[in-house]
Amino acid sequence: MHDLPDEPLFVNTESGLAELCDKLRGQPVLALDTEFLREKTYYAQLCLLQVAAEGVIACVDPLALNLDPLLDIIYDPSVVKVMHSARQDMEIFFDLRGDVPRPLFDSQIAATLMGFGEQVGYANLVQQMMGVTLDKMATRTDWSKRPLDEEQVIYAADDVRYLFAIYHQQVELLGSKGRLDWLQDDFDEMSDRTTYAPHPENLWKRVKGAQKLSSPQLAVLRGLAIWREERAQASNRPRRWIFKDEVMVDLARRSPANLADLAKIRGIEERTLDRNGDALLKVIAEAKTTDPEGWPTKTKSQRLNSEQDAVVDLLMAVLRLRGDEHDVSPALLASRKQLETLVMGDEQSPVLHGWRAGLAGNDLQAVLSGEKTVRVVEGKLVVGS
Repeated sequence: MHDLPDEPLFVNTESGLAELCDKLRGQPVLALDTEFLREKTYYAQLCLLQVAAEGVIACVDPLALNLDPLLDIIYDPSVVKVMHSARQDMEIFFDLRGDVPRPLFDSQIAATLMGFGEQVGYANLVQQMMGVTLDKMATRTDWSKRPLDEEQVIYAADDVRYLFAIYHQQVELLGSKGRLDWLQDDFDEMSDRTTYAPHPENLWKRVKGAQKLSSPQLAVLRGLAIWREERAQASNRPRRWIFKDEVMVDLARRSPANLADLAKIRGIEERTLDRNGDALLKVIAEAKTTDPEGWPTKTKSQRLNSEQDAVVDLLMAVLRLRGDEHDVSPALLASRKQLETLVMGDEQSPVLHGWRAGLAGNDLQAVLSGEKTVRVVEGKLVVGS
C-alpha cells in the first residue's frame, strides 16, 4: 500500500522547501507534474511544480522560491521520475537546467501496453484505473496569479496524487506480463536531452509552407529561421511574434535585396523595418551566397501505387490483429507511415526491432515475403503459413 496524505502541502517559503526536500531525499520514486504559461513567451513560465512520493504530496511555488534544492533531488539518477505525457514537462525541465531528469516513467506510454489505446488522457486513465472522476473546473486557471485558492491547490495536487498510485499499479501489472523492459527504448528517447535542444540548421523544417520553396529559397529560409529563433530567445517572445510563418516564406521566396523591396513584404511593420531591416537584408544576402552543395533539400515523398497501398491496408489489418491479441495499441507498434516505408523496403523500421518485432514485425515481414498468408476463417482474420 502506498499512502499519501489527504491534504497537500503548499510550499512557498524557503523553510517549507527545506522541510519538503528532507522528506523527499532517499525516495525511490517521484511523481511530477507542472503548471505553466506559454502564450506570450518563448520560454514556458513555470508557475507550479507538483510532486508526490511515499507519505508526501506538495505543490511548490516557483514564483516565490529558488527551486535548486528540489531540482537537485529531481535530477538524482537513482530516483525514478513518473510523469503523464511527459514531453511538455520535460521541456520545462530542459529550460531550467539545459538537461532533463532521468530515468523517466511515462504513464501514458505505459498505458498503451495495457490496452488503453493511444495517448489516453490523464483524467481518463484515473477514471479507468482508480475509479475516480477528477474535477476539471480549474483546467483554464491562470497559474501565474497569486494567491492560489484551496480548490486550485487540490486540483493541481490531484495530478500527482493519482499518478503516484497509477505508477505502482502499472509496474505491477506490466511486470507480471514481462512487459516492463518493452518500455525502456521509448522512455530513453523521451529522456534524451537532444530531443529538446533545438538544432539551428533544421529550424526551417518547422516553418509551415517550406515545402513550396526551391532549394535556393530554402537556404534563405534556413538563415531567416535561425535569425528568428535567436531573436525570440533573446526577447523571450513567441516565434510568431517575431515573424509569422507566412511572412518567413514570403521573405524567402522574394529574397529582397534592399529596404524598398523589403517594405513591400506583407506583414513586416514599419518599426520592424527600422529596427531590423538591415539585419534581415544581411541574412538574406549571406544565405544567397552560400555554396549550393550546402543548400537544404526537400524530402521527396514517395507515392505508393495502388497495389502497394493495398498491401499497406493488409499490413494494417495484421497490425490491429496482433495489437488486439496482446492488448497493445496498434499505434504503439507502428504508424501507417512506417508501414508505407516498410512496403518500400525500409529495414530500419522500429516495428522490425525489439519487442515490436516479436509482437508484430516478424509477421509483417513474413506476410511481405509470402512466407505467411492472411485469410478469413469463420469470419475472423488469421495469419498463418
